[in-house]
Amino acid sequence: MGPVVQTRGLSKRFGGQTVLDGIDLSVPRGSVFGFLGPNGSGKTTTIRILLGLASATSGDVEVLGRKIPKFLPEVLPRVGALVEGPGFYPFLSGRANLHRLDAADRFVDPSTRRARTAQALERVGLSQAANKKVGAYSLGMKQRLGIANALLTHRDLIVLDEPTNGLDPQGTREVRHLVHSLTEEGTTVFVSSHLLAEVEQICSHVAVLRAGKLVAQGELSELRAAGQTRVEVLTPDGEDCRQVLVRLGLIPQEPPTTPHTPSGSDVVVAAPLPKDFLPETIVAALVAAGVRVKGFTVDQVGLEELFVSLTGEGFDVVQ
Repeated sequence: MGPVVQTRGLSKRFGGQTVLDGIDLSVPRGSVFGFLGPNGSGKTTTIRILLGLASATSGDVEVLGRKIPKFLPEVLPRVGALVEGPGFYPFLSGRANLHRLDAADRFVDPSTRRARTAQALERVGLSQAANKKVGAYSLGMKQRLGIANALLTHRDLIVLDEPTNGLDPQGTREVRHLVHSLTEEGTTVFVSSHLLAEVEQICSHVAVLRAGKLVAQGELSELRAAGQTRVEVLTPDGEDCRQVLVRLGLIPQEPPTTPHTPSGSDVVVAAPLPKDFLPETIVAALVAAGVRVKGFTVDQVGLEELFVSLTGEGFDVVQ
């Protein structure tokens, strides 16, 4: 009943280039685990190693409590995956493609193939397009079909690499609901993505990768709590507000990237809030100084800002 995925000192080098550098991952059972990082940070390489599609240069890898690649034939039937986009026969229908993929699985019962295929197509919203040739599918439909393939039988672990790629808002919302339904069935979902807003809505745990190194890992709520809290003041007296904040020992900063929309001459003045600093103290000081306060909010740093603080806005991309 330990972690579903665990790595110790996982490293991967291509020639003289280090792509993964001592990764220690721990994916709790039953979680929706977000694996984050800039493009080129090593996310897909890590996934390929977990699935036995690539070999590690050094380190230990366990999936479902078994060492990889030694016990790969035993582990893979319990894992569903969508990695680097789905690949299908374009001249066959979506249903026929799933039938062929299911037939390649020697661990399933052929007599229930038709029912399993129909159920998987229904879960991803492709029942109406099941008999349509995949060559005529949109990118989003192909992505859905790839997820359906991962769901043909019950899996203990589902690995999804950029699962909402090419999906419209409705499709993205459906994938979100699908992920939650999988965890309710006892499946652990490992999601690799750079779409932070989506990860923030579906994941219970996250790990952040930067240039092949793990820079953060844990429950999303705990990482947020360890992050910075910020106060934002909406006022027409911007300069006076800044002076009051400085007298209180706070450091005014540039307005947040998505501030509360000011109107007319109003401005947003923001400042990091130290721990144990009562926000009421700020409001009282502003009012006492005659600063007109039209809005006052205390915001916890969002996942995007946490991500930028961990990876740096000018990160180097590993090719």
